[in-house]
Amino acid sequence: MSPFLTRRRAAAALVTAALLVPLAACSGGSGDSGDGAKKKDGGASADAADLTVLAASSLTDVFKKAGALYEKEHPGTKVTFSFAGSQELAAQVKQGAPADALVTADTKTMDGLQADTGTPTVIAKNRLVIATGKGNPKKIGALKDLADSKLKVVLAAPEVPVGRYSKKVLDAQQLTVKPVSQEPNVRAVLSKVELGEADAGLVYKTDAATAPTKVDAIDIPDAQNAVASYPAATLKSSQHSAAAAAFVKWLSTPEAQKLLQDAGFQKP
Repeated sequence: MSPFLTRRRAAAALVTAALLVPLAACSGGSGDSGDGAKKKDGGASADAADLTVLAASSLTDVFKKAGALYEKEHPGTKVTFSFAGSQELAAQVKQGAPADALVTADTKTMDGLQADTGTPTVIAKNRLVIATGKGNPKKIGALKDLADSKLKVVLAAPEVPVGRYSKKVLDAQQLTVKPVSQEPNVRAVLSKVELGEADAGLVYKTDAATAPTKVDAIDIPDAQNAVASYPAATLKSSQHSAAAAAFVKWLSTPEAQKLLQDAGFQKP
């Protein structure tokens, strides 16, 4: 090949390369702009994911509302809840159940999972009430009435947070109550009273509030009551750590706190 042709082809290659550089730059810029516009317009963010949240059964109603609101505020994210007694949730975490965040009804259960969770944050508090049949047919007025052997009283099992709180308040009043059954979570206690299988049961104030047409709630004086704290934390095994952290953080925002307090929970 002649030196002239060689030089001509080299020159053509340089021209072609020079033309391709700005085209490549324009193409890259267009792609970045598109991604940015998607996020700005409400598209899926970097934290979007399908989240699984393990939550205490007493949070069932309010968390369903919270999940719907969170998904609306965070397009691209789906939140699925698994509700159970806190002790059951702890067992699931220790067994390696796939999940992203955990909310328990007591700090003791959460503290026992330090190796499996991030730093917990208390998002709400709660108190106990005496749940009775609608109209309070047995005329129960105070904790001491639960010691009546003629009453069918149902409590949560002592390993369940609400069962532990119940034992604490009864022991403090030196009351001996023999329950007809000990249930695995607070919703099971409430159900027994709703169905008339028990005359009374100790439940959280928020749970009694979910069944106003079926049960009455007898307040327990603060001096005789127990305060339940609800800590929330991410799980170290989560495959969506950023999204899980964003959800846990959101639970302390004004929007989430309003939902919790409207449901009867107290400020953390």
